Amino acid sequence: MLKDFSAVFESGKTTALVGPSGSGKSTIIQLMERFYNPESGMIHVDSTKIEDFDLRNFRQNVGYVGQEPVLFNTSIRENMKFAKPDATDEEIKEALINANAWTFIQKITTGLDTIVGGSAGSLSGGQKQRVAIARAFLKKPKILLLDEATSALDKVNEKIVQEAIDNYRKKTQITIIVIAHRLSTIRDADKIIVLVNGCKTEEGNHNELMERFPDGTYAEFCRKQAASEAQADEEPQD
Repeated sequence: MLKDFSAVFESGKTTALVGPSGSGKSTIIQLMERFYNPESGMIHVDSTKIEDFDLRNFRQNVGYVGQEPVLFNTSIRENMKFAKPDATDEEIKEALINANAWTFIQKITTGLDTIVGGSAGSLSGGQKQRVAIARAFLKKPKILLLDEATSALDKVNEKIVQEAIDNYRKKTQITIIVIAHRLSTIRDADKIIVLVNGCKTEEGNHNELMERFPDGTYAEFCRKQAASEAQADEEPQD
């Protein structure tokens, strides 16, 4: 729940939201998706109150990828078309290329006609996430919401997915709002906002936060993650 929050998500920039569970990160994402309207305060997009936009048109300009994206038991092509029903195969291919997904699809004999199976069982976790990101790219959204989009992936697939997001950001004028617990996902964000108990406590890029708040929530988060990764690297592999 948000108590005292004011922030600007700059156009064409990436803003990361960091904080413990219950700090309000997901609430911000849900408000941006317009699952509900704020009970107090206001959200403006390009100087227009968010509730003044036509809901369908607004959502056509917003892409979303969560930790466990939903793919339906139909073909990759049809799953892609849920984002844009009139999309051509060339448009679908372009989106899949941008999401680093086209290479593995080309290796499947059925290509875009591949049935993903129940709960996308015929695809690996990394492949599933790349198709979901491609589906978001297909809309060519002006705002992209990423809610723990790489947290369920191993390091190899996380790197592939993150590279796809970073490359797409360089190609387009897109505003990205990302929630993540992994430093590798947010370190290069233009702005990082730290939330604690619904309040903004720190704001800046990685270097600024480490310099201005050496004993703050974000710095502690970085130290704990570095220690955890170092321990994991020292553990014997099976």
